[in-house]
Amino acid sequence: MELRTTFPIEPSKEKISYNDPVMFIGSCFATSIGKQFETGCMPVMINPSGTVYNPVSVLITVNDILKRRQFIPEDLYNHEGRWISFGHSTEFSSFDRDEALEMINKRTEQASEFMKGARFLFITFGTARIYRWRQSGNIVSNCHRIPASSFTQELLDVDYITGLWNDQLDILREIYPQLRVVFTISPVRHWKDGPHGNQVSKSVLFLAVEKLLGHPSQPSYFPAYELVMDDLRDYRFYGEDMLHLSGTTVNYIWEAFCSCYFDSYTTGLWQEVEKISRAVSHRIQTEDRDQIRKFSDSILERIDKLESSNPGLDLTKERNYFLGLKDTI
Repeated sequence: MELRTTFPIEPSKEKISYNDPVMFIGSCFATSIGKQFETGCMPVMINPSGTVYNPVSVLITVNDILKRRQFIPEDLYNHEGRWISFGHSTEFSSFDRDEALEMINKRTEQASEFMKGARFLFITFGTARIYRWRQSGNIVSNCHRIPASSFTQELLDVDYITGLWNDQLDILREIYPQLRVVFTISPVRHWKDGPHGNQVSKSVLFLAVEKLLGHPSQPSYFPAYELVMDDLRDYRFYGEDMLHLSGTTVNYIWEAFCSCYFDSYTTGLWQEVEKISRAVSHRIQTEDRDQIRKFSDSILERIDKLESSNPGLDLTKERNYFLGLKDTI
């Protein structure tokens, strides 16, 4: 007796290899999948402005990258002594205004350079609701825990989203013809809108993405939302807050992602590199110097072997870790 509603995912005709830089922009789900690329030491950049949830904020992030925007002091706002950007997450804030600007502009420069060689851009929409800063009327990506009374809230409509993103896809196709855009809808619920509000918001996103898939640049769609809601659909696949996904669920989606976008060689290589990444985070349980040296040498040998047979693979950080480990004994 089948107790789940599974469904097939058509493998992508265009595959991702270790020679293909990939950028993820969007909700925290984009971060979760992007970090799997980092674990496998694949060329990836994740949310260069921090996590963004709505289609307008995602578009603004992409535009800042394309235009190589340089933020100026007037772009920042001082809240309780801390300088913040409403287009960036808190990690880009600082009590020193110049430091905040340096972090923001440096990251934008890095993202612009990365985008030039990127082969895939994964866009994850989380909500169709936007917040505007009352003082300026501008849409914000992050409220920075400023009281809700300082913002107004709106629900975007389908035509508005598709109008903005059709133009954006035109620009991306013109500047980066090699770039493949993939849309996803985050399966994470935005519960502050309530169950009905969350469903309305997600419905707007689905209708907008469905229209965007008809764009001449032929963007595609990965069914992350459906894997959680229609395949797994059980609270045991969520974290303690019952809203965000558990590690098991992220791994399940990752397996489906690999089957869709990786060939068997890339999947096998990722698995080998992932073992090395786990070895880096492994806590040494012995003080036996010979054992530590042997362990380090075995990993270094594997690193040399993998890099020599895979020119696109860079394990410099991992090599330096084990060389340093040997030097400490």
